[in-house]
Amino acid sequence: MANTTVTGAKAIHGQNPQYLVETVIRNRIYESNYWKEHCFALTAESLIDKALELKCIGGVYGNQRPTEFLCLLLKLLQIQPEKEILIEYLRAEEFKYLRALAAIYIRMTFRAVEVYELLEPLLKDYRKLRLRNMAGYTLTFIDEYVDSLLTAERICDIIMPRLIKRQVLEENNDIGPRKSRLLDALEGKSDDGSRGRSTSRSRSRSRSRSMDRGSSRSRSSGDSRLSGSPMNDRSRYISRSRSRSRPRSGSVASFRSHSRSISPDRMKADPTL
Repeated sequence: MANTTVTGAKAIHGQNPQYLVETVIRNRIYESNYWKEHCFALTAESLIDKALELKCIGGVYGNQRPTEFLCLLLKLLQIQPEKEILIEYLRAEEFKYLRALAAIYIRMTFRAVEVYELLEPLLKDYRKLRLRNMAGYTLTFIDEYVDSLLTAERICDIIMPRLIKRQVLEENNDIGPRKSRLLDALEGKSDDGSRGRSTSRSRSRSRSRSMDRGSSRSRSSGDSRLSGSPMNDRSRYISRSRSRSRPRSGSVASFRSHSRSISPDRMKADPTL
């Protein structure tokens, strides 16, 4: 009874939900200690606590032993929680392994349109995930993991159900065109670049204007300094003094020559001299 699907579960892709996991891997999960000890009588609420304890994702490792992630995935297929509960699992951004578990379950059980609409926003999540496989532990990211869910045929050693291509859904008007974050980023950069160029041009223009004003001011101040320099004032004073001293010196010389030409007899005869 512990390995049977819950009563009233709906068939997924025309078969029992647990049959989406291959028979060999499913039997190994039933035989694992984790399934027997921790997955017994789990509900959609109590499964959250087990998902928060996950340390990695993956399929089988070592001697074909299933990971805890794979055991919880089979448990979700067995209890088949409601769609709203799975969406809440997916929206729990702080619990990345719970989100990864909900993403692979949605990929296996939901319709193609819902898969694209729910999983494509996760391509913005760049957090790290630890992946365990036959080679050991490797590092991946949530966006790479979600992209492989949308494109790859086998994830975590499980063959994924066939997914209709997005192009076909767009042609049938079942889903809108995908919004590219790269295109939005390029448009944002172009706008920023044009703004940066305009600001740099305005700055260069203001700088050139300020330099021209400073040079004109320096020229005018230099001219004023040259015109008001003490050397020019001295030259003016010297030229004026020379022009004034010449007639004085000439009058003195003429007075001396005139006084020498008058004889003493003439001075006696003419009392006015």
